[in-house]
Amino acid sequence: MDAMVESAMRSAELAEESGLPHDRVILSAKVSGVQDLVAVYRMLAPRSDYPLHLGLTEAGMGTKGVVASTAGLSILLQEGIGDTIRVSLTPRPGGDRTEEVQVAQQVLQSLGLRSFTPQVTACPGCGRTTSTFFQEMAEEIQTYLRQQRPAWQARYPGSEELRVAVMGCVVNGPGESKHADIGISLPGTAEEPRAPVYVDGALRVTLKGDSIVADFLRILEDYVERRFGKSSGNAGAQRHVAVGVHQADIALPKNHA
Repeated sequence: MDAMVESAMRSAELAEESGLPHDRVILSAKVSGVQDLVAVYRMLAPRSDYPLHLGLTEAGMGTKGVVASTAGLSILLQEGIGDTIRVSLTPRPGGDRTEEVQVAQQVLQSLGLRSFTPQVTACPGCGRTTSTFFQEMAEEIQTYLRQQRPAWQARYPGSEELRVAVMGCVVNGPGESKHADIGISLPGTAEEPRAPVYVDGALRVTLKGDSIVADFLRILEDYVERRFGKSSGNAGAQRHVAVGVHQADIALPKNHA
């Protein structure tokens, strides 16, 4: 670790001696172990004011790569270390490389550093949820939100901070729905076939029948239009994030600390 830090600092000095402006230098340490990543950037951070580019290189495939990248990045970001991030996953044959971008964005959004897309809170299921309907509805709503995001980005500034809850029974359903901007609590085992919808913490309507998903999506669209559609002033303080040369390089806000 010591050698890597010294090499990075010396390389930056040589770059400036060769004429590269100080504010054009970014330091990146390539390591593939989570603890090594944390250690080397903790050592680099106090050595200079150069921006630091975080990323676990060769993180791996699937769950292993996602979890390892998230673990390393989260520790450092929570400590205020890092200016840009990269998630580096090995795709499955024919896989979609945009997963790297989605993981990087979700890390930042989960830590409250930047909002990219509306978030869906959904219960894991238990003995009270013998039906898979809540899972299907949660997936359908999450897919719908991602599909709408490009259009909403310009039309509804601030809508990326929207919180939606899709819950499977009365135990946690009403509470989570009330804490979300808009939420629905589906009937669980032995509960009446009704689905109360909460908007801004208050019961808005109770849905029934075979059109619950479609009805809820209409309520959701109306809510987004009402809350975010009037003016961009509703967006609040939005932090800047840029996607860099690499597909999943994401810059953190300058006031990240």
